[in-house]
Amino acid sequence: MKKEKYNVTGMTCAACQANVTRCVQKLEGVEEVDVSLLANQMTVRYDETKLDREMILQSVQGIGYGASLTGADAKDRSGGFRSEWESRQSRAEEERRSMKVRLTASVILLIPLMYVAMGAMMGLPVPGILTGMENAMISALTQLILTIPILVLNRKFYKVGLKALVKRAPNMDSLVAIGSGASLVYGLFAMYRMAYGFGHQDMALVHEYAHALYFESSAMILTLVTVGKYLEARSKSKTSDALGKLVDLAPKNAVVLRDGKEMTIPAEQVAAGDTVVIRPGESIPVDGIVTEGYGYVDQAAITGESIPVEKQPGDTVISATINKNGTFRFQASKVGEDTTLSQIIRLVDEAGNSKAPIARMADKVSGIFVPVVIGIAVLTAVVWILAGQTFEFALSNAIAVLVISCPCALGLATPVAIMVGTGKAAEYGILVKSAESLENLHSIDTVILDKTGTITSGHPQVTDIELLDESMEEQEFLAQAAAVEAGSEHPLAQAVVEKAKRDGVAIPEVKNFEATAGRGVRAEVKGQSYIAGNLAFMKEEQALGEGVDAKEVQNKMEKFASQGKTPLLFAREGCAAGIIAVADTVRDSSREAIRQFREMGLHVVMLTGDNKVTAEAIRQELDIEEAVSDVLPTEKEACVRSYQKRGHKVAMVGDGINDAPALTRADIGIAIGAGTDIAIESADVVLMKDSLQDVVTAIELSKSVIRNIHMNLFWAFFYNILGIPVAAGALFPAFGLRLSPMIGSAAMSLSSVCVVTNALRLRFFKPSRSENERESKIQEAAGADMQADDDDVNMKNKNQDENEKGSMVMKKKLIVEGMMCAHCKMHVEKALAAVEGVKSAQVDLDKKQAEVELSADVADQVLMDAVKEAGYEPVSCTAE
Repeated sequence: MKKEKYNVTGMTCAACQANVTRCVQKLEGVEEVDVSLLANQMTVRYDETKLDREMILQSVQGIGYGASLTGADAKDRSGGFRSEWESRQSRAEEERRSMKVRLTASVILLIPLMYVAMGAMMGLPVPGILTGMENAMISALTQLILTIPILVLNRKFYKVGLKALVKRAPNMDSLVAIGSGASLVYGLFAMYRMAYGFGHQDMALVHEYAHALYFESSAMILTLVTVGKYLEARSKSKTSDALGKLVDLAPKNAVVLRDGKEMTIPAEQVAAGDTVVIRPGESIPVDGIVTEGYGYVDQAAITGESIPVEKQPGDTVISATINKNGTFRFQASKVGEDTTLSQIIRLVDEAGNSKAPIARMADKVSGIFVPVVIGIAVLTAVVWILAGQTFEFALSNAIAVLVISCPCALGLATPVAIMVGTGKAAEYGILVKSAESLENLHSIDTVILDKTGTITSGHPQVTDIELLDESMEEQEFLAQAAAVEAGSEHPLAQAVVEKAKRDGVAIPEVKNFEATAGRGVRAEVKGQSYIAGNLAFMKEEQALGEGVDAKEVQNKMEKFASQGKTPLLFAREGCAAGIIAVADTVRDSSREAIRQFREMGLHVVMLTGDNKVTAEAIRQELDIEEAVSDVLPTEKEACVRSYQKRGHKVAMVGDGINDAPALTRADIGIAIGAGTDIAIESADVVLMKDSLQDVVTAIELSKSVIRNIHMNLFWAFFYNILGIPVAAGALFPAFGLRLSPMIGSAAMSLSSVCVVTNALRLRFFKPSRSENERESKIQEAAGADMQADDDDVNMKNKNQDENEKGSMVMKKKLIVEGMMCAHCKMHVEKALAAVEGVKSAQVDLDKKQAEVELSADVADQVLMDAVKEAGYEPVSCTAE
């Protein structure tokens, strides 16, 4: 199977979208077709042994639309996604500009036309040559002369609409063309009748048809529809704001080392294996691994982490993140379309252009809607003529039915909400693979959570230290225990070593290290023999000593085990020295997320390979409804399937690697904390952060999107159900009310704008996050740790500057206006960091201020000029 993307031009409504879809689906070998009205693109998956791209292009062109391969599938990959995006935006901007010119010219011509046609009726002063029955033909000719340029300017409606009608694939343009064209033809017919009246001195006939000219209706319909289309185009452009921001995150240039020299090249030209140089304030152009130096990297744009992450040799760096402090070099590992940012952009774009199941229902309706409306319009005219009304009356009602029934609102109700929703999800670091996944998220009733790496951090940590030898102090015991475990590669042993390092404890040298798999280790520390392991190992080695109560030690170890912890027993010179309990700690964010799951009414299940005692301890601690223990990775898929057989809609949350079968089996598979290893193949939703709260956010966003779609569809259907009978004249017999074609066309245009505007409200979505206070405490704690690290770094930098330059580091603060988003913040920081003498720059978006750290004296005006050149307005610059 082959999957290709095509540009499709000429689509104006949901009926066009349905026509193109139906046309391509009929081709032999086509398995799946997705047509996006918003992006004017089509994605086709087909069997290339039965079909080729030329046949697909010809089928679309055969029903009156333009079709061509996109840049990506035409192998034009030199500029990457940025090039394709800029090309798409350029086409959209050109179309909006052309539409604006057309609309402006139409309005300029429409004003005198309406003045000539209706000025006298409104009591306005009209030149005498245009008033009175004797001048009726002059007035009619003037109206025709003013109408023809408007028709020519908006000829696209006739060109596309009539062509689609001939091809038996009528669309919105067909309705507009028929309605406007009927008005024009009837106006010409009226002129002939007036000419006949003048020739035969029948002034009554002249009077009758002088008031039955529909030229202004014909022109007004086209102009009002163009107004609606222009407003719709402007509104739709905002739906892709999130995607545009993602594209803009990617730096355009990169500094690489080639032949021992630094050179600046376009970021798209960085090759795997290149050494890239990163300085303070610069964006990282591609994914890679740090080889030398250090830095603190702001990954908020990709992972959502609010605190910069320290990067040292061996650490990975992600494209589009920003180096806040320090200088380092890294080796490029993923470049071009393989970078994390490119994968995110592709996911967001594909999800925004894909169809949700609810949208297919609207497509089916749209596919038959236009022919039905044409039938209703004809029936309306026939019924009123048979009822004894004049032909003009019947024609007016039929035209009103045609122009008020355009299915634009119906076609936009779902895709605009989906595109805004997937873009909003990306802002929170939530990547949704498809519109179907976004829709299905709101209907889940069971959340199955993998324990390790999902509920817990996935990194064991020391939780308790209990001394059994009263002659030792805790720090001394920890130092020697860490020395014993330093030779082991077991994660529990590493947790003990990390605890000692974190506490600043000096770890002594060890000799004669020996490990017994699954039992324990032996070693000599400062001439004393140590044994560490489980209780059975200690008894075998007779390491508890005669003075130690084995039963008491066993009780203490069982107590730790019952709390979900793993106890490590240490003995020195044949006597028990102490117990260190290690556990994979539960994230605070997981506690809060599980509480929120319960508030949503979701059934929460924890899967773990731990024994029943440990699993039950964690279940009680987190107040989880159900825990399934002793589960092997291969058994997780069967567990998910068992819940589905009971009728549950299941979301499986795992790490996206060893949980792949379960993620694939679940109704919604969610890979959490996937980072640079996005499990695209197995998961429906990928979370860039290690936080279960993003699952809560994803579910809340899904519910908001579906609620918005239901609202849009209701109003779109309600509008047509109400509008068509009114336009047909259903209220005329009882109330004498009619809907003129001009008002009908205005109402149709406004309905589309209203639907798009309603969908754009999703841009203001915010997760409930009732745990804001808890989050702030977590961030404060993390911030304190970070501040300590920053203090060390700053002190190192300060001492270095003092030694090299003999002066203190200076700081200056700038007030900057015009910054609106993280993208603006990045631009200002980069502009300031590029100034010679600026060591680092940090921007506070809320306070509208930038703080720069200087390694040399830099004039205030130089800093302000740098900000101004970046496109922002510096208000002041002061020294701190």
